Amino acid sequence: MKTFLRILKYLLPYKKTVLLLIFSMLLYVVLNIFSLAMVVPLIDVIFTDVTQTAAEVQIDLTKGNIKDQLMGWLYHTLGQYPKKEALFYVCIFIAVGFLLKNLTAYMQMFMNAAIEQGILRDIRNELHRHLHKLSLHFFMATKKGRLISIVMNDVRMITESIMALLGSFFRDPLTIIVSTVILFIFNWQLTLTILIVTPVVGYFIGRIGEKLKKYSLLFQEKLSEITTLIDESISGVRVIKAFKMEQHEIEKFETHTSKLYKIFVKLQRIRNISSPFSEYSGIVIAVIVMWFGGSAIIDKTSPMTAGQFIFYLTILITMLQPIKIVTQVFNTVKEGTAAGERVFAVLDIKPRIIDAPNATELKEFKDTITFDDVSFKYDTTSLVLKNINLKVKKGEVIAIVGPSGAGKSTLVDLVPRFYDPVEGNIFIDEINLKNVTQDSLRDMMGIVTQETILFNDTIAANIGYGVKDVPIQKIIEAAKIANAHFFIEKMQNGYDTTIGDRGIKLSGGERQRLAIARAVLKNPPILILDEATSALDPESEMLVQEALERLMKNRTSFVIAHRFSTIQNADRVVVMEKGSIAQIGKFAELITEEGLFKKLYELQFRL
Repeated sequence: MKTFLRILKYLLPYKKTVLLLIFSMLLYVVLNIFSLAMVVPLIDVIFTDVTQTAAEVQIDLTKGNIKDQLMGWLYHTLGQYPKKEALFYVCIFIAVGFLLKNLTAYMQMFMNAAIEQGILRDIRNELHRHLHKLSLHFFMATKKGRLISIVMNDVRMITESIMALLGSFFRDPLTIIVSTVILFIFNWQLTLTILIVTPVVGYFIGRIGEKLKKYSLLFQEKLSEITTLIDESISGVRVIKAFKMEQHEIEKFETHTSKLYKIFVKLQRIRNISSPFSEYSGIVIAVIVMWFGGSAIIDKTSPMTAGQFIFYLTILITMLQPIKIVTQVFNTVKEGTAAGERVFAVLDIKPRIIDAPNATELKEFKDTITFDDVSFKYDTTSLVLKNINLKVKKGEVIAIVGPSGAGKSTLVDLVPRFYDPVEGNIFIDEINLKNVTQDSLRDMMGIVTQETILFNDTIAANIGYGVKDVPIQKIIEAAKIANAHFFIEKMQNGYDTTIGDRGIKLSGGERQRLAIARAVLKNPPILILDEATSALDPESEMLVQEALERLMKNRTSFVIAHRFSTIQNADRVVVMEKGSIAQIGKFAELITEEGLFKKLYELQFRL
């Protein structure tokens, strides 16, 4: 219940529209009952003597019977006109009543659409904003497909449950209540008999709702797994084809879709049984009423006229649809609650990397970056960095080398505060990184990684990413420095060429040069280059290396590299092993010293 109450809070921004919607629903109920009520005079005007019926009813007025008072007034009014004229007025009232009822129904649909899409937008926007606040820890532990499924599918189910409740709560229960009151007024003994069996029907519907929630949660989890598989299959299509794993991926996918199919069939079986169950229960009750009520009419022992009995039956049968809708809403709410639990599980995760309450803006980088006894570990690992002490002066190029798993990338990820150390601190100009805002810190940095992240947009948009209102001339200048202008000019639309998902239309070297151009345009004082030239052919590597050397000029740079040929001009080389600094010094000095660097160098060049 707490989860669904939290879901309902998303209605607050639309309270004015909701109030208007509620008003139209109430009006709909009144007009619906009014339209049906006109059946009574229609039957009695045609088949009975209205004047005589009115006279009979007037006798009962002294008993204070509400039904008889209302019917007496109606018959008295109609009795003043000839039958055909009275019939004409009744027909006019029915036509106008149904016209107004349908107009209010149209208003409800229009407002429902506005509220539904607004809530859908708001929850998705909130989720998306929240995801961008979370640290990299979260994304390392969570499958991308699951997040996509939550944003797209679970949010839709939440919205459907809100609208199902909103569309029914002020209309269908009210219709049922008003109809029940009318039934009591016309024949309280018969109505009381009907209500005795209602709790039995409600019990079975409740049991159905609990099962529905369980299988709805299973369905959403399996759907998120399939979304993950699709994402992995598309992203890794080259590897799949290279290793001839198409059939394996097909079988794996079909196994998951078969399980989803079974869960969905079970879910639909449970979801769809409540509606016919409640409807048939109502029909059985209506048939019983028809028998006993009709028999009383025939035997002339009923307190109702023929027209009133038809009205009684009409109201009873009309109640079946709102009862059916209420049971469907109950089930939809259960499904929405299950989806809400998944959505709120993400929204309730607190970002690990946050700005301190007194965090200041970092205006400039003046002197040094200092690692002071820094250690770090991921959630599921032992320490990957141990007691790192390092001081980097402004303008220095620091090369970081070491075997795989030594902690090189983790070390540089601490500088822009993608993670925080578990022990020790990092300072920039003697200011703890935790005491400056993340935005101002990252404004100081440009990052180029081995896995170049480009977007399905134009070349100009990718180079200018992160810089507002940048003129095209600046983009071209950055591309020239990055050795990218030459190949961009050859493309069909030049800088307006769309490069496809993750830049798939470009070669590896071209993608890297665009990433470098992006860093050039940002013009940061601190650079982080994480294996930016690995996996490139010699010609591309040469072009990228030239671009990097231009980029690093007069900047403080952290350069992670496996190819030692690219770091010979570094001011210092930091050699890492098992999360610690094993050696540190100039390239030429480390080659001559016995140690890990010399061993790695000799292995690479086979000396």
